[in-house]
Amino acid sequence: MEIEFARMGIVYLHLIACCVAIGLVLTSDIAMVKQLFKADPADRLDSKHLSDLQKTVSLALIALWITGVAIISLDASIKGWGYFANPKLQSKIAIVMLLTLNGFALHKYVLPLMQKAGSLLKLSFNQRMFAIFTGAVSGVSWFYAAMLGIGRPLNWKYSLLEILAAYPVLIVGGFASMVLLTAWSQHKASRSDASAYQGNLFAGAH
Repeated sequence: MEIEFARMGIVYLHLIACCVAIGLVLTSDIAMVKQLFKADPADRLDSKHLSDLQKTVSLALIALWITGVAIISLDASIKGWGYFANPKLQSKIAIVMLLTLNGFALHKYVLPLMQKAGSLLKLSFNQRMFAIFTGAVSGVSWFYAAMLGIGRPLNWKYSLLEILAAYPVLIVGGFASMVLLTAWSQHKASRSDASAYQGNLFAGAH
């Protein structure tokens, strides 16, 4: 009974950390999409928000690792080494490891670039593609890991490949959607700049 209550407490902390991280990532993504729809090069993302996002998500990821390892260790001590043969568990571990590596890239390279530029539109092409890709991996990974966390019906019923089949598809879809949105935003911004330039010429002629 004590072990069950201890596990419940750890799972609760694990869930809270996951909710905090997903909420912040979703808020940041929505803010970025809104900025792209405005297509205003002068509009900048809140630098303080990006800094807070970087710190809080890092702490949430550390909390997830600590509580996740605690949960797995507790379950393995009861069920034995066969516990690790569960494809759903293997899938979640793989995604969390990828999420951690991707998070390092985001926090080390992408977020500092975004803080300096203030917008995806002001990054170079290579920087923008890297930022969009890591952002897509981050968003999809957090939600996919959360789904696996509550996906009890997936236990022992599907292979590792079957469980992860939708994962790369969602990443490619998210990446392609953001590339198209960014291209549209750039086109709209360039048209606005051209219209403003022509308006200034017309005003100067009179």
